[in-house]
Amino acid sequence: MSDREIMEYDVVIVGAGPAGLSTAIKLKQLSSKNNKEISVCVIEKGSEVGAHILSGAVIETKALDELIPDWQTRNSPIKTKATSDKFMYLTENKSFRLPTPPQMHNDGNYIISLGDFCKWLAEEAEALEVEIYPGFSASEILYDKNSNVVGVATCDMGRLKDGSQGPNFEQGIELRAKQTVFSEGCRGHLGKILMNKFDLNKNNDPQTYGIGIKELWEIDPKMSSPGSIIHTTGWPLKPDTYGGSFLYHLDDNKVSIGFVVGLDYKNPYLSPYMEFQRFKHHPDIMKYLEGGRRINYGARALNEGGVQSLPKLTFPGGMFVGCEAGFLNVPKIKGTHLAMKSGILAAESIFEHIDNKIEITNFSDAIKDSWLWTELYKVRNIRPSFKWGFWKALLYSAIDTYVFRGKAPWTLNHHGTDHTSIENKKNHEKIEYPKPDGIISFDRLTNVSFSGTNHEENQPCHLTLKDENTPIVINLEKYDSPETRYCPAGVYEIVINDNKPQLQINAQNCVHCKTCDIKDPTQNINWITPQGGGGPNYQGM
Repeated sequence: MSDREIMEYDVVIVGAGPAGLSTAIKLKQLSSKNNKEISVCVIEKGSEVGAHILSGAVIETKALDELIPDWQTRNSPIKTKATSDKFMYLTENKSFRLPTPPQMHNDGNYIISLGDFCKWLAEEAEALEVEIYPGFSASEILYDKNSNVVGVATCDMGRLKDGSQGPNFEQGIELRAKQTVFSEGCRGHLGKILMNKFDLNKNNDPQTYGIGIKELWEIDPKMSSPGSIIHTTGWPLKPDTYGGSFLYHLDDNKVSIGFVVGLDYKNPYLSPYMEFQRFKHHPDIMKYLEGGRRINYGARALNEGGVQSLPKLTFPGGMFVGCEAGFLNVPKIKGTHLAMKSGILAAESIFEHIDNKIEITNFSDAIKDSWLWTELYKVRNIRPSFKWGFWKALLYSAIDTYVFRGKAPWTLNHHGTDHTSIENKKNHEKIEYPKPDGIISFDRLTNVSFSGTNHEENQPCHLTLKDENTPIVINLEKYDSPETRYCPAGVYEIVINDNKPQLQINAQNCVHCKTCDIKDPTQNINWITPQGGGGPNYQGM
């Protein structure tokens, strides 16, 4: 019997991203409108709301217009209107402008900091009496005797590396609820547990992912063009690797620049981080950065599976919203509006059935009856077509978009799981990446210092291995330790002790991107929640 402190709410929401906060706001709006009191609590593992939020980001305000119709008069941080779109194919030294696909037209959209947007949403939620607790990571799912979810417990604070209680030990608390909404973001730790326990992926394709790596720059005012949007494909990636870049001009001479690589890549020597660094040296990209300075850095995995990969969204006592479920429009490169819409629909379903249902199954029906589903279904075949290679996929995507208009009488399946796509090192040559120059390109550890990342070093490691020998016996021998390259924060390192190689885990560097949990070939790495408040502390990202 646990002696942890217990706090009870009607609804507990795990994660203060766009989906979780939209759920909370809509619940309180419905509560006020119908004069029915509903208590809502949001917990967030970041040190503050927005600290762990990372996206490009260009926002489509469709869901925000529904949630807060007068947002333009409420001092929101949404200021920079999209003014132009450019889509380019790069070779090593040249670029060719391509027609901008209709999904990438940004008329009416805004370039934002998603972290600042979430901070503002949190203020809106708190004004409605939502209780928000940053710095508390949910580490355990609570069940009743019938295996119904009844809440979560937060991580103990002050445990030492060996798991024992340190001098500042504080036991986690239990947050119990009629319904628990999981909005941890892509590859959520607790969501993964729930999907396994309730077999929520039995009727869908495996989820497939990308890794997005981003820097925020302050550039020469002469090169600043607020509202300008550039996307590229092609170099430096080879045609068998899915990916591309974005460059978004914000106000105040700031530019968001980033690179996304599909985690279904085959070459174990590929480093998404280093591909990004050399991409910035392309003459048509570097011209924006010369004379500027990088002011922030971060990385995060993103869902790319679309409707084929959505799990069953509900289970006894709870549901998934946002990127926890996989609501991202890959061709549009946007998910915030979908995450928010899923939160709105979750709140409406919960409000209607909170007193008389353990599993609120009509949430899935509401999703399928909404514009969210229509939008995702229309683009369902674009991302899986890239398993055929870049040029064939580009041709197919054009036919799917312009001829069938998203209504092709078939649905393509994905390639399989990302961790099984990586191939033996014998099949590939090492990639010789240029050394970062410290001006336009940077080494990983230098960039991590611009992410605000910090963890209490004496806490238990949150990057756990199921088997201590696998990193050497399998990963090193067969794949030449790909974890030392796919991690964008330099967490994994092969060191020699007593003339024997060992995997060293520098967990304090971790930016919580979840790439290791996804791409590890043997699924031997298991990312679990560290103590609350640790990790990156993104500003303006």
